[in-house]
Amino acid sequence: MRVFSGIQPTGIIHIGNYFGAIRNWVQIQQEYECVFSIVNYHAITLPKKPEELKKQTYKIAAILLAAGINPKKSILFVQSEVKEHTELCWILNTITKIPELERMTQFKEKAKEHKKDVNAGLFNYPILMAADILLYETDIVPVGEDQKQHVELARTLARRFNTTFEETFKIPKVLIQKEAGKIMGLDNPLKKMSKSAKSSLNYISFDDSPQQIQEKIRKAVTDSGKEIKKSPQKPAISNLLNIYSLASGKKTTVIEKEFENKGYQDFKENLSEVLINFLSPMQKRIKKFEKDQAYIKNVLENGKERATAIAEKIIKKVKERIGAF
Repeated sequence: MRVFSGIQPTGIIHIGNYFGAIRNWVQIQQEYECVFSIVNYHAITLPKKPEELKKQTYKIAAILLAAGINPKKSILFVQSEVKEHTELCWILNTITKIPELERMTQFKEKAKEHKKDVNAGLFNYPILMAADILLYETDIVPVGEDQKQHVELARTLARRFNTTFEETFKIPKVLIQKEAGKIMGLDNPLKKMSKSAKSSLNYISFDDSPQQIQEKIRKAVTDSGKEIKKSPQKPAISNLLNIYSLASGKKTTVIEKEFENKGYQDFKENLSEVLINFLSPMQKRIKKFEKDQAYIKNVLENGKERATAIAEKIIKKVKERIGAF
């Protein structure tokens, strides 16, 4: 059974990315053959400085390795290094219906947010994502809820290609980690924590110092009342309880008991301490990998070769099916 997932080398990598995706990757590599891609072509659908994109690509690789991605077990590579991604994307373009792309929630949201930067790449983003997935005979795609619609399109395109031409692609399944699938913003518990958020008070990043973590948690939005209880009526505290649970390994019910008859200040002070203790060892490992650029380059080069070996076989089969050379 093979898993494929990707992460963009953009913005700030925060605890939402870790608990929603990266931690899941580390766990599933024990059970499955995993292909993980740093999807830098997806990143350029919005304006990026070339030097920043390159720097962030290495940064993401360092974070993934520090988190526990094992390059001997899993394939880790950069999307642009395997040309078959864009080749398959073009072929899938020809069987994708325009209304299917117009229905994509994420496109509508990003087009609204970045009105001046709406381009064909942003519109076709889901087709490239489908190519990423289908290129590796993927069985399982671990994603957050916000990407589920894109995986459904990949499934649709795989079935359509198989019906139109000949049985070629596997139909991938979606894997969503329910509890940790969506960490909400510290400044807005109704919206997902975002690495492209305008305010740094939205997230806790892997670059944050203990002082910054304390400040962000202190300023995190709370609900009316004082009870530390997980409830649909208390989205802000529910989000902070979820973060506390994930970082400490304690069940939410246990944390609620610990803070019975205590206020938000006590809870936030403890949450800050839990997060600092959780992030500190990871931050040290990230710095260690960042200093060893030669090792990162070697890992990515090896990953490129292994990914290409799979991708070449699939694209050859696809081109035969459509009558291309």
